[in-house]
Amino acid sequence: MNNASKIDTNWTKIFNKYPILQTIKDEGKYIITAQQIKEFWEPRLMTKHDHSVNRPQIFIDNSLSILPITRGSYIIGAMDLYHDFALSDREKVFDSTDSMPVSSPAFIESIDFNNITSEATAINSIYVSDILRDFLNEPTLLPTVNGRMGAGSFSFSVNCLSGEDTSLLVDVSNSQIEIDGGYEGTNSLCLIEAKSSLSTDFLVRQLYYPFRLWTNKITKPIRPVFLLYSNGTYYLFEYAFEEIGNYNSLKRVQYKKYRIENDVITLQDILEIPKRIPVVKEPQIQFPQADSLERIINLCEIMNSDNKAFNKYGIAKIYSFDERQSDYYANAGVYLGLIQRYKKGSIYNYKLSNLGKQIFKLPLRSRHLRVAELILSHSPFRQTLKSYIDNANIPSKEEVIDIMRHCELYRMSENLYYRRSSTVISWINWVLNLRTE
Repeated sequence: MNNASKIDTNWTKIFNKYPILQTIKDEGKYIITAQQIKEFWEPRLMTKHDHSVNRPQIFIDNSLSILPITRGSYIIGAMDLYHDFALSDREKVFDSTDSMPVSSPAFIESIDFNNITSEATAINSIYVSDILRDFLNEPTLLPTVNGRMGAGSFSFSVNCLSGEDTSLLVDVSNSQIEIDGGYEGTNSLCLIEAKSSLSTDFLVRQLYYPFRLWTNKITKPIRPVFLLYSNGTYYLFEYAFEEIGNYNSLKRVQYKKYRIENDVITLQDILEIPKRIPVVKEPQIQFPQADSLERIINLCEIMNSDNKAFNKYGIAKIYSFDERQSDYYANAGVYLGLIQRYKKGSIYNYKLSNLGKQIFKLPLRSRHLRVAELILSHSPFRQTLKSYIDNANIPSKEEVIDIMRHCELYRMSENLYYRRSSTVISWINWVLNLRTE
């Protein structure tokens, strides 16, 4: 039994033992102690629900979430605790095509910018490369706070998911928090939460509890920042709480993407690829329907660092989306040869292929060009790039569909052709955006 299944099973046992659902129905909340949870398993693991889909199934089925309120107790209720990174379904926040190229300091040897494996190293990377100063517009910025600490005492309201315009009052007394990085400038204190997975949502508590603690400690404005990093690209989101006592008053202030790339990739480097890489036969797998190549690469990075296989349920837990999308992204990696799949029972498991392992040991420039080679070895993508270059403009979806048809791919419905043409366009944009000259 994996951890997710064990957590689901043990929470069901807890709900069977204690009158949680009835108490929430009567009083709007249930207070549970760490000791009660520990009867079944480790509280730290049982209560780590960083994304909405990480919640145990019994929580999801009953629209419930959990928050720590002291060092030894938690509140369970129908609370709206999560926030999407994207402002709408149309916003592609993890599309790196608009990222700002940045060079790391030449004298830094102790950070391998090709292989960022921890939140601490990612934060150090954006600090030494002046990404953080640029993002915050703080000319002077120094590291001041990080690590575990008590959250202090405060109260706040949080929206309920009952379908009515209701809220719940929560009292916190010295619950433990962890700040990944804190940097103070002349005008503000920036508190950073960092993650390596390009997930769709996050737990607002990770920003809100540190914000409340330090708002009570200093007079300068507190600037909560969420940092996501993958494949040399750093995605920074700055937020503000418009009402200090309202958990759900979170608003995005700004969002920028930076790419550390010390070695130049030119347009000519990209145009040379079709001249030296032959076209491959289309593999016996569905044509990709996964617009975010950044997320495919991020999945490969996670597989590489964890050195283990994932099924669609495990991938869904990482990215906080459904199992169908998990299959789309994993199979897109299989299509490119970066991921291999095999049946375990009735479902597929996915792990990094030998080729993927080789590629993810390479420096960023070489890695990016090798991934571009894998993409352009497939005729639909190669012909789309040629059309782009010949016409000095990205082809329309209709033009890409014509290209796909002429490449004699497997039969698809018009709807599938249309959706998968978006993937072709997105991946070609990624290839062309590799240019740093």
